[in-house]
Amino acid sequence: MSTLTPDTTIDSRGAGCPGPLMDLIGKIKKADSGTVIELQTSERNSTNDVPEWLDKAGHELLDIVEHDDYWSIYVEVA
Repeated sequence: MSTLTPDTTIDSRGAGCPGPLMDLIGKIKKADSGTVIELQTSERNSTNDVPEWLDKAGHELLDIVEHDDYWSIYVEVA
């Protein structure tokens, strides 16, 4: 369990790839720098795709937390 408190949460559980990443990109485009976003996803590929995209886009991956049936990916907007 993460101790991070997100400013906003995106629930993309049940969405297939690349849906969760597209949801995150849409939210990041509207967010202010320093905003912490939690992306909830049941798509395993997101645990690789999202960090790769964040690295290219210049945003910070804070944590990935595995739950029973989904992951929470915490991101800080640059």
